[in-house]
Amino acid sequence: MKNNRPLTVGILTVSDRCSRGESEDKSGPRLCEIVSAKKWDVEEMEVVPDEKDEIQDALLAWCDKGTISLILTTGGTGLSPRDVTPQATREIVDKEIPGLAELMRSEGRKFNQFSVLSQAVVGVRRKTLIINLPGNPAGAEQALGIIMEMIPHALHIMAGGDHHHKEARHAHTA
Repeated sequence: MKNNRPLTVGILTVSDRCSRGESEDKSGPRLCEIVSAKKWDVEEMEVVPDEKDEIQDALLAWCDKGTISLILTTGGTGLSPRDVTPQATREIVDKEIPGLAELMRSEGRKFNQFSVLSQAVVGVRRKTLIINLPGNPAGAEQALGIIMEMIPHALHIMAGGDHHHKEARHAHTA
């Protein structure tokens, strides 16, 4: 990150049952453990129902306050009628980063063949990177693990840095 600012994170769990207290949120806390182990600061955590307006309200509030670098959503990326997280995200981002979402799906297939059914979106709003992850704790962890090492470089570029950032990994073929 530019100016050695800590990477700040918001984790938004999207689940009707968890928001009503009928089920325990396991994905949000698991993502918190993962990013905390990377020394990234979790600034916000919230659970909302599968309602597009409530998802967007949380995303907009966190993005627009300007202190959160990365938002991880978990849940609402599947094919059920209530799964609207990608649609909510797509409507508020300034630009999408389809390559990261495609990579999560294609590499995720190695863990679970149904990962290709995910609608997950990755995008940027202002200075915040938003990544939709599955609601299943193992799926969320696997999807994040696939792109984790690219996040600091993406944030560096978003902040106006050059493409020769020290954390960028360049593959060279002979």
